[in-house]
Amino acid sequence: MHTWPVQDAKARFSEMLDACIAEGPQIVTRRGTEAAVIVPIEEWRRLKAAATPTLKELLLSPGARAELPMPPRGQARRRAVSELG
Repeated sequence: MHTWPVQDAKARFSEMLDACIAEGPQIVTRRGTEAAVIVPIEEWRRLKAAATPTLKELLLSPGARAELPMPPRGQARRRAVSELG
């Protein structure tokens, strides 16, 4: 992965884009700190498809709450408690 300072990324964007397509993800830094990554679209789509849904997406989906597996009630073992004294 190649690292580009933001000034170079702006000035040589076409070159950075070509490097991204040919070599893979490119990192952009701002003041020496990694700030962003540019990735080829195929990799972005693969990553997005592989991502798990967010909690918000799960809660807003039509059958999310009804499909949660629930353990049967009343089968938990309890610890014996000694008397305080």
